[in-house]
Amino acid sequence: MKKFVRYFSCVLFSAFVLCVPAVSHAQAAFNGTWRIDTNTAKFSPKPITFYIGNGWYHCVNCTTPFTVQADGKDHPVTGQPFDSISVTIVNPQSISMTESKNGKVIGEQTRTVSANGKILTVKGTDYPQDGSKPVTFDVTAKRDGIAPSDVHATSGNWVIQKYSGSENGLLTTYKVTGDQIAMSDPTGDSYTAKLDGQDYPTKGMYGQDAVALKLVNPHTIQETDKLKGKVIGTATLTVSPNGKTMTIVAANPNTGRTSTFTAHKQ
Repeated sequence: MKKFVRYFSCVLFSAFVLCVPAVSHAQAAFNGTWRIDTNTAKFSPKPITFYIGNGWYHCVNCTTPFTVQADGKDHPVTGQPFDSISVTIVNPQSISMTESKNGKVIGEQTRTVSANGKILTVKGTDYPQDGSKPVTFDVTAKRDGIAPSDVHATSGNWVIQKYSGSENGLLTTYKVTGDQIAMSDPTGDSYTAKLDGQDYPTKGMYGQDAVALKLVNPHTIQETDKLKGKVIGTATLTVSPNGKTMTIVAANPNTGRTSTFTAHKQ
C-alpha cells in the first residue's frame, strides 16, 4: 500500500515475545499481492488548503507548511519528500508544479479548477527512485467553503472526492518469514522488518527512511512510518476473516488527516 497510502497519508508498544502460532496465522493472512480498490476509498473530510497570492504559492497545511514564489523557477524547501519545487501559473484557472530531489525531478502535477470554481482536478506523475515505470494519477476534489478573493482561482480549501491511478501505484506484496515481513511494490519501494515495534530501514522511498511494525492480533498489523526519526504517518492493516480483503486506516499525525482504503488479494 506504500505508494498510494503515502500520497494521502503515510506507535510504540511494550515489548513482548511473539509466539510461533501467532506469526503463523499472520503469514496466512498477509502473504500475497494486494491491490487498492480506489472506488471504495473513504478520504479524510479535512480539507487541503493552499493559495497563490501576489505571485507566491502557500501550502498552508502540508506536513511542513511552506511558501515559494510562483515564478516557474526552482526554489528550495524543507520538511518535504522533495528538496525543491517550482510553481507556474499556467493561466487564470490552472497551475503546474515540479518537485525535485537532489536535482532530479521526482514528481509533476497540474491543478485545474472548473469554470464554476467548485471542482479541482489534479493530474500528476511520480517518478520512482529506482527508475522504474512512472506512477500516474488523477485526483478530483470539491471546494470547501467560499472561494477566496484576490488570489488565483485554484486557491482555497479542497476535500478529496476521487482518486484513480496507474496499476503500479496500487499494488503491494507482503511475504512473511518467521517473525518478519518483507514488503515490495512495482515502483521499488521495499522493507524487511520484524513485528517487534522497532525501527527498520526502508528502501526506494523519497519521503521515508524507516518503518516500525507491530502485530496487534493474527489479522492486524500496525505500521509507523518515519523520516529522520519523526513520525510521518501510521497505518492499521486488517485482513478479513476470509483472507480476501484488507482494510487500511492511514493517518498523518502532523496534519490530522485520516483516510480508509480497501485492498483485495490478487
